[in-house]
Amino acid sequence: MSGVFIGKSSGQSALGDSSSLQISVAQTVTNFYNSIGQQSRLYNGHEYPPYDPHIKGNALFPYDVQGWEPGEVNYDGIVYKNIPVMYDVCKDVVVVLLYNKFSMFSLLNNKVHDFTFDEHHFVRVEADSISSNSSGITTGFYDQLYGGKIEALAKRAKSIQNSSSATVAPESYFNTTNKYYFRKGNTYYQVSGKNSVLKVLKDKKSELQQYIRKNNIEFINNPEDAMTKIASYYDHLTN
Repeated sequence: MSGVFIGKSSGQSALGDSSSLQISVAQTVTNFYNSIGQQSRLYNGHEYPPYDPHIKGNALFPYDVQGWEPGEVNYDGIVYKNIPVMYDVCKDVVVVLLYNKFSMFSLLNNKVHDFTFDEHHFVRVEADSISSNSSGITTGFYDQLYGGKIEALAKRAKSIQNSSSATVAPESYFNTTNKYYFRKGNTYYQVSGKNSVLKVLKDKKSELQQYIRKNNIEFINNPEDAMTKIASYYDHLTN
C-alpha cells in the first residue's frame, strides 16, 4: 500500500491481504492530506510509542482490526472526515497518521468530543461532571450502542497480562474486557444482563419483559444487540 506504514507500533501486522481495502485506505489518506495538509489543527497531540512486539495480539478496537480505518473525528471543535485512524483501547487514545504518512501520534483526549469509524460511534464521558456516580463509570471513550433518550454504552478495554505455566515459558498478551452502561436522564448505571437492565427501566418493566419474550432477545449470546433493542423499545414506549 503506497505511502502508508503501520510498522510495529501496537504489535500490529500490516493491513490484511485485501487489495481493495488497501486501495481504499490509501486513497483516504491521499485525499485527506491533499485537502488538509500539515497546517491542520488536528496535529496537536503526543507521539504514539510502540508496544513490545512480543506481546501477543494487539491493542486495537475493533478486535480483529490490523491497521488504519477511515473515520471521522470531532477534535477541538472541528469535524475532520475521512481521516485514517486507529483506536487503542489499552491506552484509550485515538491514533492518527501525521501528514508525512509515516509518523503516528495520539490525539489529546480532552479535545476529542467523539469519533466514528467501522460503523461504531464513540463518545467521551467526563466522569467528574456526573453529580452522582455510583455506577463506577470512568472518564474515557464509550462505544454508543444506542443514543436516544436512553443511551446504551459499551466500554471497550484491553490490558496486558502475563501468562504463567509450569510447562511453557511465560508470555505477555492483550486481554479484552467489555463493560456496559445505560444513561437514563443524567444518571449512569452499569448493567450486566436482563435483570439489571430491567431494574434501570423499571417504570416499563412489564412491557419490556413481554417484548423480550416475544422477540426472543438473549443477553448471554448477544448483550449489545439486546441492549440496543431494549433501549430503542423503551424510547418508543415513553414517546
